[in-house]
Amino acid sequence: MKLFGIDLHMSGPMAVAVFFTIWWIVLFVTLPFGVRSLHETGEPLEGADPGAPVAPQLAKKALWTTGLAILVFAGLVAFMNLTA
Repeated sequence: MKLFGIDLHMSGPMAVAVFFTIWWIVLFVTLPFGVRSLHETGEPLEGADPGAPVAPQLAKKALWTTGLAILVFAGLVAFMNLTA
């Protein structure tokens, strides 16, 4: 399959599955960045766990995850094209 003129050396569904797997792994890498807990901020809420994040910024992390996953996937495709 070709994407933007680049041979992926894999089928379309396989490329989607590989990208999704890379995205999910990168998400777990980016989740801890910039997170502060209620305990760290000194703002305890009654009934809330002290380790709960104050503002996890998930939309921002999803955008960063997508960008990083695209770079990793592009690197994988480049590697596959060099070794094929």
